[in-house]
Amino acid sequence: MAKITSDNVLEILGEQVKPGKSATINFNMAKLYTANSVDVPVIIERAKKPGPVVLLTAGIHGDEINGIEVVRQIISKGINKPQKGTIICIPVVNIFGFLNLSREFPDGRDLNRMFPGTKHGSLASRFAYQFVKKILPVANFCLDFHSGGASRFNAPQIRVKQADDLSVKYSHIFNAPFTMESKTITKSFRETCSKLGIPVLLYEGGKSKSSDKEIARHGVEGTMRILSHLEMLNPKFEYPDAVTQTVLIENSFWMRAKYSGLLHVKIPCGKHVEKGEFIGTITDPYGKFRHKVKASNTGYIINVNESPIVYQGDAIFHISLPQKENE
Repeated sequence: MAKITSDNVLEILGEQVKPGKSATINFNMAKLYTANSVDVPVIIERAKKPGPVVLLTAGIHGDEINGIEVVRQIISKGINKPQKGTIICIPVVNIFGFLNLSREFPDGRDLNRMFPGTKHGSLASRFAYQFVKKILPVANFCLDFHSGGASRFNAPQIRVKQADDLSVKYSHIFNAPFTMESKTITKSFRETCSKLGIPVLLYEGGKSKSSDKEIARHGVEGTMRILSHLEMLNPKFEYPDAVTQTVLIENSFWMRAKYSGLLHVKIPCGKHVEKGEFIGTITDPYGKFRHKVKASNTGYIINVNESPIVYQGDAIFHISLPQKENE
């Protein structure tokens, strides 16, 4: 089990990392069919001065490149070198899925539905178990980076559990454009952190199999704000002051396609729209049919289905609900 000893030595994955030192340790769980090892690099930076341990993870879903890019930039720019405490970066947790540009593990399971895992279960369950036992116990704070799946583009947002005052506090510090109150998913990494008493923020932005500069920028700048709040960010790094505060969304609604056909989105993700505003069209391929999609209510468009083709009933726009409709 990972731990920090009384003399401030980090013991993790069978190795020791002393204060002021750096290390990249390979977390090896299984091999490919060819017997080649598949290593998950765990990148550790430690300051001489004691402080919190912050764990940054991405790629729990192997096809969510935006999150991987956020952590990559944090490492590349040296933001992960703290002035106190320890920063552990794991840019690609699901290396199997990343190799195949797939959301799942090779056993077909979603790793983010397998935590805290079991010692003798499926491959994904075993990986989750070893991760929780050998890495997670040392963390004092977690940032987990994700993207939307199935061609659905998420506006940059932090997910927090309702009435979790600590997470809400940190979400305001991170200050993504949006903060969404959402229940923790059973057997997810976020739920496991919560049960272990480890504060965790889940950042969502963009869509799978895609890399977006603005999504990465919001993720990097938000992380810098968190590290600055924890007095871990090197003073040489600067980030822009927030022009506006994060928009808290307590409830939301998925608009669904009334017809099958070609979807043409007419507004950017993140836009505030009025009820009845024209936001897209659905057409047939033959130029005979055109249906106008109008906003179901006044609110923010926080997720857009960017698939060019939709079926009747498919979720196409995720829109926030006004406070008065929640009461």
